[in-house]
Amino acid sequence: MELLVTNSPFTGEQVELLNKLLPTLTDSQRIWLNGYLSAMQGGAAASAGSAAAPSSESVPAAAAPAAAVPKEATVLFGSQTGNSQGLAKKLTQKLEQQGFSVTLSSMSAFKTNTLKKLHHLFIVASTHGEGDPPDNALSFHEFLHSKRAPELKELNYSVLALGDTSYEFFCKTGKDFDQRLEELGAKRLVPRSDCDVDFDEPAAEWMNQVVAALGQASAAPVSAAEAGSAPSAEVQSEYSRTNPFHAEVLENLNLNGRGSNKETRHLEISLEGSNLTYEPGDSLGIFPENHPQLVDELIAAMGWNPQESVAIGKKGETGPLRDALLRHYEITVLTKPLLEQAAKLAPGSSLNELLAAGREQELRSYLHGRDLLDLVQDYGLKGIAAGEFVSILRKLPARLYSISSSPSATPDEVHITVGAVRYENGGRNRYGVCSVHLAERIQAGDSLPVYIQQNPNFKLPADAEAPIIMIGPGTGAAPFRSFLAEREEQGAGGKSWLFFGDQHFATDFLYQVEWQRWLKDGVLNRMDVAFSRDSDQKVYVQHKMLERSAELYSWLQDGAYIYVCGDEKHMAHDVHNTLQTILVQEGGMSPEAAADYLSSLQDQKRYQRDVY
Repeated sequence: MELLVTNSPFTGEQVELLNKLLPTLTDSQRIWLNGYLSAMQGGAAASAGSAAAPSSESVPAAAAPAAAVPKEATVLFGSQTGNSQGLAKKLTQKLEQQGFSVTLSSMSAFKTNTLKKLHHLFIVASTHGEGDPPDNALSFHEFLHSKRAPELKELNYSVLALGDTSYEFFCKTGKDFDQRLEELGAKRLVPRSDCDVDFDEPAAEWMNQVVAALGQASAAPVSAAEAGSAPSAEVQSEYSRTNPFHAEVLENLNLNGRGSNKETRHLEISLEGSNLTYEPGDSLGIFPENHPQLVDELIAAMGWNPQESVAIGKKGETGPLRDALLRHYEITVLTKPLLEQAAKLAPGSSLNELLAAGREQELRSYLHGRDLLDLVQDYGLKGIAAGEFVSILRKLPARLYSISSSPSATPDEVHITVGAVRYENGGRNRYGVCSVHLAERIQAGDSLPVYIQQNPNFKLPADAEAPIIMIGPGTGAAPFRSFLAEREEQGAGGKSWLFFGDQHFATDFLYQVEWQRWLKDGVLNRMDVAFSRDSDQKVYVQHKMLERSAELYSWLQDGAYIYVCGDEKHMAHDVHNTLQTILVQEGGMSPEAAADYLSSLQDQKRYQRDVY
């Protein structure tokens, strides 16, 4: 509807301006403007009421009405792989639609001296490794738990914690933030929500509670699909973690030579027709299938009928038991919450003894390396109905793999590099769920349900002239294949240096021909390799770094970016300690100054890690 001078109280000039502005507004902008005008109207009414008091004398200005709680909010995220960051963006969008002015920031970029000025703070934080904060949450976590943290009695807050119940310190980072903010006097607006790997529904519920608690109960609720969807891209794909794309496998090759102790698969997967886009540094999510042998042995051990109909989702879907165990439920990982639920289904078993206080170490030892078949055999759980049993199982989560291709070099394709995991434990062969599914049961022409997991925290420098140092033993080299392919397409001039390691030169030099070609063409300027089983003394990438410490320090002084990808428990810690040693040795720093230097590099995004 167009405004006219005759049907509105505005002047001709105002009508012209409004007719230009109003049609261009988005829904969220209209909602915000409506709230803004309402607030102005309330202030004007209060002022008019004050002025209406009759007086024959001049009256001092009335005291200003009590200020309303400002419609501002700050959303901070601590994210290693991008999940927390994506959810933080969703919450930000939801609050902005309700008229809030929202500051969205990673914890590392947040200015802590503004913390005391905030009125509403919402934290979305994942837990990394064994209870550690993500890299971009380390500095904020340290500040909040230091003596410098201020009292926060005027602050309302809530925490969304992401984690994995297969880890002992489930959601510890989020719990730390929640407890510390309470200790500092802040008021919890909404109870903390602790999310397992299937976080979509609880995250959506938490967001809805936050919006309702802020007095916006009429707002449209967030759905699980909205909460779990990927952050917006230039061309928005309909496919996401909650709606994966069934992608055709083009190639599935073993990269290791004959006689190797390893099997590393190189998969090339078509994304044609999906509108899925990615950047170097992102990951591919794959929904795998459990090993058929384990599924059949579990069904036999429980005496179940494989064709019995059971629930396969929370929306009333059902399907055959064997299919449910094969494709829908986690059966290879034991967690304390699962054992607690199983004990309720079998009150006569000795499971409660294992779960008793004082036996934490024994429980921790039992959970490690065992699966659901072990549980039902060790504790005599046969006799529990299939429908009851699957009700306590968690959804089979997707597995994430660092992408090893460049979208510029291979459009409509995505490549991944996957090491097959096989081992023996308790007299049975064990298999990595996704890695062995890909290695043994997926061939060219088959399809896989996939999605793109964007990772803003592992990206090439915006400056193509900046030097980069890449440290990636084994499959940790995957994203660096992507980086170099992208830099080749860009014609980037920045120097590049790769540290690669594996067991044997002859059989385990992954992508050897490609690295050598890039060295010849100048795309890769330096490469140091460590093959740990080719000499009497085991040599790893960190040893090669120390051998080149002077050059490595010089690169850092020249503005180099450092990237580390691979094993978090050992390699990543060894590399980090080696970097500190180099800074002490070559830069003359104290150990404390070296640690601060690395923290500063992380804050500048010059030290990035994709570790798992």
